Order: sequence, then structure tokens, then C-alpha cells
Amino acid sequence: MIIFNSKYLLIILFYPRFTVTLQPQNKTRSFLEETMKIGNIEFGPQPLFLAPMEDVTDIGFRMLCKRFGAAMVYTEFVSAEALVRSIKSTVSKLTISDEERPVGIQIYGRTTEDMVEAAKIVEQAHPDVIDINFGCPVKKVAGKGAGAGMLRNIPLLLDITREVVKAVNVPVTVKTRLGWDCDNLIITDLAEQLQDCGIQALTIHGRTRSQMYTGEADWSLIGAVKNNPRIHIPIIGNGDITTPEEAKLAFDRYGVDAVMIGRATFGRPWIFKEIRDYLDNTGAAPLTVDEKIDLLEEQLRINVERIDEYRGILHTRRHLAASPIFKGIPDFRQTRIAMLRATKVDELTEILKECRERIKSLES
Repeated sequence: MIIFNSKYLLIILFYPRFTVTLQPQNKTRSFLEETMKIGNIEFGPQPLFLAPMEDVTDIGFRMLCKRFGAAMVYTEFVSAEALVRSIKSTVSKLTISDEERPVGIQIYGRTTEDMVEAAKIVEQAHPDVIDINFGCPVKKVAGKGAGAGMLRNIPLLLDITREVVKAVNVPVTVKTRLGWDCDNLIITDLAEQLQDCGIQALTIHGRTRSQMYTGEADWSLIGAVKNNPRIHIPIIGNGDITTPEEAKLAFDRYGVDAVMIGRATFGRPWIFKEIRDYLDNTGAAPLTVDEKIDLLEEQLRINVERIDEYRGILHTRRHLAASPIFKGIPDFRQTRIAMLRATKVDELTEILKECRERIKSLES
């Protein structure tokens, strides 16, 4: 489908554990009866979201995560400035499929004008949600005042949020962190201010910008936001969810409306099935190693067919090298290096074939 207006031409194709601080729940909840909603989108109780991640959440990976139980998926984040300038590689990130809905497109930037214009462009791609990134900690983003850098300029952060909400007709949400550093843990006040701007959900990563991705995520402040009687929008918790037990604890102890999973999905799109089965007590059998490697090979094929062999492999091999199914293979370091250096599909599939055999020999 081609969407055109006088200014833009968009081609949209349809193709370490977290801190546990015992806190009483102030709000009585019945997860079996409640359903989470963002705008008019219903997710059911205790939904699991795939976090937006640069160079990770491409359409192929999103489709796999959706297949295995992700209630909401997000694109890689999109630079507002680059989108306004119609940079081809940035515009291509707006490619979404009806099969992955509900899907959110996340934008980041450092000026109100660029963010408003970018949101209007994104709206033409028909996402279910537009998410604003106020949480990316990397230097090339936060160091320039965007992403988590906005946590040092709250008036501008709120102005951007307010104006984006007014500019579009789809639900606007925000993803952010606890604050800039441990001396500026502002999330409890900031959550109310963001709600007042008109956002329809808030995702909180349980770290400060200064922590980057080190240390442990602190869920006590996420719980404090959720338990604030003045907060009525859904609160989505994010940070260090790697097991079904941790996800259940996040729901039960901190009362969040949804759990967002990021780095634990690398090479493991089936993590959503593992957690979903545990939460729902389905008693379903886990996937076999062969089934998991089949899925990694499918991800490789999807990316190669979607782009080309070289770039498709670049999008996939970090997932292969990070996949937890290979843990326990003796001397796997050299195999991991080989995965990361492979430039041909045949090379990678041969390495995966060898991994299957080594895992089976360990199990026998």
C-alpha cells in the first residue's frame, strides 16, 4: 500500500535479576477478571510486550514473538529528525504488517517541532500506538538530549508529550526510566505529569540513565507509581525479566498492568510462550531443542528474504550467538565467534547443524 500526501511519500508493506522489595499492594486486583487496555485496544489480563530495540525488533523477529504470545510488539525506535528529512533507512522502519497487530512505532527526538512532525508521519503508517522514547541511555541519543537525555529537561519532555498527543489521533504512550541518576529519582512525580499530558500508558524501565543496563532493575519505584491512587493509566514494567517466575512476581507483587521484555528475547522468541504457559498454568509441553533451532533458522530465512543475504545475516546472527539454548556446550566460545563472523547462509546453517548434534550428544 502507498500512502501519499503533498509532502511525504511513505511505502508501507504488509508483509541479572531484579530487586525484590516486599511492598504491600494497595489496590485489590483480580487478574483473571481484569483486562488491560490502551485506548480501545484490549490485551486481556497480564499481557506480555516485546520491548522496542534498535537493530533487534525488525519485522521478522516481531512476527515470531507475536506467534509465541507477545500481546504487543514495537518497531525499532525511529529518529524524528531523520524521519522529517525522509532518510530512506529510517522511513523503512515504518514497515508494519497486519499480522503483527497490535503494533507500536516508537519515536525519539530533541525538539517539539521534529517530534510533532514525525508523529504525524508515523500516523500515516497506521500503527496501533505511537510510543515516545524518553529512556534510551546510549550516548549518541541521550548525550544529544534525546531519549533518556530528556530526563534532564523535564519542561521540554512534557511539552513534547503534550504536543504529540494533540497532533495525532492514535493512542500515545511513553517509555522512560526512574530518573537521570540515583540522586534524581523523579519517576513518581513524572508519571503524574505525563498522565496529565494525555498519554494512555506508561512503560517504566527500573533503572536510571546513569546505570545504563548495569546493576539490578529496581521494581519498587515501578510499584510505587502503579500504587499511586492518582494514576489511572496502565503501567507497564520493564527490566530484568528473564524467567516466567520473575514475570509472575512482577504482576503479583508490584501490580503492573503489563510486563515488557527486552534483552531476554535475544535468540529466544519463544520466551513469551514459556511465560504465558506459566502464568496461565496450561501445562503445555516446552519446545524441544530441535524446534527452537528450527525457529532460529526460520528467523534467518525471513531476514534474508526480506532484505538480502548479507544484511539479513547481520540482523540474525546476534540472536543466534546470544541464544540460551547453546549454554552448556563445551568450548562454545569459538562457535559463537564463528556465528558472528559468518556472511553466508550456508555457513550459519552448517554451524547450527553442528550445534544440534553437540546438544543431542550432551543429552544422550
